[in-house]
Amino acid sequence: MKLMHRKWTEDQFYKVRKEVLNQWHTGKGIDIEHAASYLQSVPKHKSFHRKMIEADREGKILLQPRAGVGGLQEHIKLLHNLEKSGADILPTTIDSFTRQNQYEHCEEAIRETSRLGRSMLNGFPAVNYGVEKCKLVFESVNLPLQARHGTPDARLLSEIVHASGWTSNEGGGISYNIPYAKKVSLERSLLDWQYCDKLVGIYEELGIRLNREPFGPLTGTLVPPCVSNAVAILEGLMAAEQGVKSITLGYGQLGNLCQDVAAIRVLKELAQEYFDRFEYEGIELTTVLHQWMGAFPNDETQALALISWGSVTAKYAGVTKIIVKTPQEALGVPTAESNAQGIRMSRAMLNWVGNQNVLSTKELTFEIDMLRIETRCIIDRVIELGWETLRSELSKRLNKACWTFHLRRVCSTKGRCFLQGICLEQ
Repeated sequence: MKLMHRKWTEDQFYKVRKEVLNQWHTGKGIDIEHAASYLQSVPKHKSFHRKMIEADREGKILLQPRAGVGGLQEHIKLLHNLEKSGADILPTTIDSFTRQNQYEHCEEAIRETSRLGRSMLNGFPAVNYGVEKCKLVFESVNLPLQARHGTPDARLLSEIVHASGWTSNEGGGISYNIPYAKKVSLERSLLDWQYCDKLVGIYEELGIRLNREPFGPLTGTLVPPCVSNAVAILEGLMAAEQGVKSITLGYGQLGNLCQDVAAIRVLKELAQEYFDRFEYEGIELTTVLHQWMGAFPNDETQALALISWGSVTAKYAGVTKIIVKTPQEALGVPTAESNAQGIRMSRAMLNWVGNQNVLSTKELTFEIDMLRIETRCIIDRVIELGWETLRSELSKRLNKACWTFHLRRVCSTKGRCFLQGICLEQ
């Protein structure tokens, strides 16, 4: 199938779907109309898009941690702890085998987990567990549930989690390829994520609104804001083309307060501008800040300070949601108690900042103007190449070319990260 920026026909979708559902035995028999009937019964307070859009309208910021373990009951217990700790939206981080579509290895790890009495997985194996067990997770909690992973080919995963009542799925054809996979072509992952978006679009046509959230931080380090913003907006446009109506665009905190605030404000402004330009109507657009995704301090007090700084950034930027980190981030997989500590710290800092707005400065205006220009340059160049030539132009270049970013003051005393220019060398 040729990669083009065009809405898939139902014939195209259902032809590919036969192959997708046969990737693992848990996919067989998933019926979209039956799943839509189940999703119709999801209470309003457990709907991701409803919770996000209501928070956005009311100026509230929601908190969502990262978490996921391999055991079914252990994962449910973990989510209960996060719910009690004040999380507004619950995550389910998917294991690495599932992310690489290695379901046989995942099945073996599940058996070993049972035999050894300790988890041999670093996340929740949603595909191997299938719809009924994923439904059990959803029905055991009282908050919206989102799948978070890092999967270049999330087609079967998307089918299973949405049929199970999970009303949001993170990822995209660029953001879940380049930072995560070295052997998957960009053309392949873009096609696979068009499928995921078309699936959400089909549910939308059946009266079920599901949320899609491109992964904003990309590599999670000093990514120039114009690059991450451009990727987020492009993935948002690709989702909208397939009929997605609830889109949450993300950004990874870099550390410079003024630049981060400017980047998030520009992200939402330009996203809406491009949605309007291409006449994608009725889009519910929200934003999310990921607290610092790079290396965390070993010292707990410094880690808590970094978490607090991310919350301050989110408050001034006016995001809808924060992906919360924990003070144990540098030490390995965080415990439930550490997750709770990160949530409480973030909530406390948001309350302390309140409605203060001390960032209405000339410097902020300058940053906004600069990032607006830089981001537009990248997106407009992609559009100039032509959506229909993505396969032969963008995909080929990003996979075979050497990206050379000429960065100015990447680690300057003020912490800014600038993109001086891009050179694509064969």
